[in-house]
Amino acid sequence: MQQADLIVIGGGSAGAACAARLAQGGKRVLLIEAGKSDSDIRSRVPALMASIVHTPDFDWCYSAEPDPSVGGRPDVWPAGKRLGGGSAINGMMFIRGHRWDYDHWAELGATGWDYASVLPYFRRMEDNERGEDEWRGKGGPIAVSEVRSRYAVTDEWIEAVQQAGYPRSLDLNGREAEGVDHIQLSQRRGLRHSAAAGYLRNRPAGLEIMLEAQVLRIETANGRATGVTVRRAGQTQTLTAREGVVLCAGALNTPRLLMLSGIGPEKELRHHGIEVVQDLPGVGRNLQEHPGVHLVNAVNARTLNDDARGLSGLRQVLALAIRRSGALTTGIGHAQAFIKSRADLPAPNLQLAFSAFAFDVTEKGNLALRKESSVSTFVALMRPQSRGRVTLRSADPDAAPRIEHMLLGNNDDAEQLIDGLEIARRIMAQPAIAPHVTSEVRPGASLSTREALEHYVRAATIPMYHPVGTAKMGAVDDPEAVVGPDCRLRGIDGLWVADASIMPTIPQGNTNATAIMIGERASDLVLGALRQELAA
Repeated sequence: MQQADLIVIGGGSAGAACAARLAQGGKRVLLIEAGKSDSDIRSRVPALMASIVHTPDFDWCYSAEPDPSVGGRPDVWPAGKRLGGGSAINGMMFIRGHRWDYDHWAELGATGWDYASVLPYFRRMEDNERGEDEWRGKGGPIAVSEVRSRYAVTDEWIEAVQQAGYPRSLDLNGREAEGVDHIQLSQRRGLRHSAAAGYLRNRPAGLEIMLEAQVLRIETANGRATGVTVRRAGQTQTLTAREGVVLCAGALNTPRLLMLSGIGPEKELRHHGIEVVQDLPGVGRNLQEHPGVHLVNAVNARTLNDDARGLSGLRQVLALAIRRSGALTTGIGHAQAFIKSRADLPAPNLQLAFSAFAFDVTEKGNLALRKESSVSTFVALMRPQSRGRVTLRSADPDAAPRIEHMLLGNNDDAEQLIDGLEIARRIMAQPAIAPHVTSEVRPGASLSTREALEHYVRAATIPMYHPVGTAKMGAVDDPEAVVGPDCRLRGIDGLWVADASIMPTIPQGNTNATAIMIGERASDLVLGALRQELAA
């Protein structure tokens, strides 16, 4: 390629979408990704997810600082290290969030990001197996499919949720984002359909992709981004961009790279001996994450735990190969409910994700499918009040970011998770599913009081791997805002940020679809800004 018009840093969920759309808009785009291709079969076969998360060839395997709110445990925080980013290693649950989330963003200063404004981008990106309507899209780059590993106990759980007093939603990504429904997945014909598969497999003209290349810093001159310094195969070079740089490295790496480039809190940059290019106190702040905890039940119904053993396991291999169905196509869950534990809330505060399987934790800390027939309900808090931060360990670009976050730093967050566990137990006691329940494995029926459940919650709560917010989008008078509603970085021309880091607050449910939407919308904002510059 001749000199690129634009360099996009990071080929993850947002970066793949943004780079492809910029190229389709007529720009010469260089997309730089530190990881390898997403074509590895372990990434494509859904049920092999457990073999790639926490694996250095696929995942940066970052470790957070010890968290006193969960007993001092230092959790692992994954970050995708493949083309497609998180969408190449995640649980594939496709959920958009709630209308209230985006309207709230606009109220906080992210004008133009209200639900009515982002809905066209959700529709544009989607190829929905359920078809097209006012809310859903058809023919877009991201395939959205129904679960192909069906178990009767899942339908019984959906019925039990309704018996417990919660509504049935015909589409949690459509008119009603509250209630219970089957999960939809980012899959096509039973295989993972990552953002790389959707946007980059048929590469647009004008788009060049550089893999296994680590960006060391963003180069600036006279208040404008001019390119990047990159290391590849042991060689370091500076690449220039005629019109600018779009940073899409994710909520953990975007703030790290900004600070390495001299953009961030002045005091911290000087502490590490980094020359200050732009003092932005909000870089790395406002870190948010969904905390969650498992309810696990043994059952006398058939589950994926049964289908993973012996001859049943062989049948599942054949089902995937011949019909693109069965246990090997499973994502992280089979059904989910978004519910309120408090009637006065504007949107659901809890996600209950039901899986017709369950894991045990081995002595080495790994997950292994339980040998007995089991199901699990993952209870997650949607709008936690706790906030953390991402900072630098040193000025060394090879050093991992320092992640400081208390999952349950706010006591009310723990109280809401206890509420969720009690609701999940009540659902499992409903007539539709109770005859199949033989015992409660975790937390265990003996933990019957809220005090006992709080001990369990503080020991067993884990991050959902949905970090957001570390380069917050906001109004011009917001001192913590890193980018404006146009995604342009404050104080630097020709530099935009487009990934989960710009979310002002964490949305309802799994965040991957929202990250892709941000890449879609940001591409239009960048193209619009460049047209205005040309016309000026």
